[in-house]
Amino acid sequence: MKRMLNTLYVTTQNAYLARDGDTVAVRVDKETRLRVPLLTLDGIVCMGRVSCSPALMATCGERDVAITWLTEHGRFLGRFIGPTTGNVLLRRAQYRRTDDEAAAAAVARPILLAKIANSRTVLQRALRDHGDDDSGPPLAEAARRLALMARAMPEDASLDMLRGLEGDAAREYFSVFDYLIVAQKPDFAFNGRNRRPPLDPVNALLSFLYSVLAHDCVSALESVGLDPQVGFLHRDRPGRPSLALDVMEELRPVLADRVALSIINRKQVQPQGFKTTESGAVVMDDDTRKALLVAYQTRKQEELQHPFLDEKVP
Repeated sequence: MKRMLNTLYVTTQNAYLARDGDTVAVRVDKETRLRVPLLTLDGIVCMGRVSCSPALMATCGERDVAITWLTEHGRFLGRFIGPTTGNVLLRRAQYRRTDDEAAAAAVARPILLAKIANSRTVLQRALRDHGDDDSGPPLAEAARRLALMARAMPEDASLDMLRGLEGDAAREYFSVFDYLIVAQKPDFAFNGRNRRPPLDPVNALLSFLYSVLAHDCVSALESVGLDPQVGFLHRDRPGRPSLALDVMEELRPVLADRVALSIINRKQVQPQGFKTTESGAVVMDDDTRKALLVAYQTRKQEELQHPFLDEKVP
């Protein structure tokens, strides 16, 4: 298996990244604040006004360390990678399969089943922990409906049917998401999913985590030679990493959503860490963003028993 390396997130504005021997040096006002060995990294994410030296970019290109630029609030701006690697025959097989509706649906169906199963797992976990209060009945009913959706999914479902079922499952899941937040109400109340821009702190957390997760999925796909832009469940659209969005569907509930819920319920973020801009968008301050990235990285490193490899993996 590919060894899971670290991602370096640089959130300090006006930081400058340079190569210093075999390390990345992070400099602010000409003072080196941090050095990280390149061999421990598989990616660098620059958020906001962060720049890189040409020497560092050249070395990252040679060593397959991707550099990604996001806005301070997690919106994708651009990405630098080295020469394209991987088996061209694999990519050609990917393109042929995505052009075949039945073959694409055969890939998309287990992705959707896994997403529904993981969404249900998040609800069942909340039921075990907090199911003895008023949240119990609606959470149990939502978990039951998700189970019915999974069981009723036809083996030969078309892509359009699968996309419709995905929307239904997402609505069912998010209809009870507010019950999963058991601390810091009403500052972190959830009244439905909204994005571009997020209009409340919970949606700000979710949107940011989904952006970071999408970045990780793009890197993982590129590392094995697949094209992140050409997906099965998500339609192709210029500039959209459709296959990365496919892959992250089953990871959203157990990775991104649970990180957001944990950081709220454990009071690792505070209401004053969010502000509303003139456009109505809710954004995080630096400390909140850093706390969220630390929680996300910690969650990624937790080990589980792989059901097919039968070994511990992050």
